[in-house]
Amino acid sequence: MMRMLKCVILTLVLLLALGSLPVLAQGKVVLNTATLEQLVELKGIGDKTAQKIIDYRNEHQGFSALDELVNVKGIGEKTLESLLPYLILEEPEKTQ
Repeated sequence: MMRMLKCVILTLVLLLALGSLPVLAQGKVVLNTATLEQLVELKGIGDKTAQKIIDYRNEHQGFSALDELVNVKGIGEKTLESLLPYLILEEPEKTQ
């Protein structure tokens, strides 16, 4: 009985952790190719801000650095800081 209770608690803790950090379960979001749907998975990014990110990216031929996100209206230093662990600029090159 006690073992089963521990398993249930552990499962709940893992589900809560993954639910609050969905990007970790799926890998990092690639800023220069992310869709609106992928961007809204990031904590603190809604539909409007995600669209502003995409618009900025299209107008500037992509981001040259992650911290360029602060140029997007609605994203400040604190939001950028919270997003950095979940973002990469480009897909890593595959080695053969």
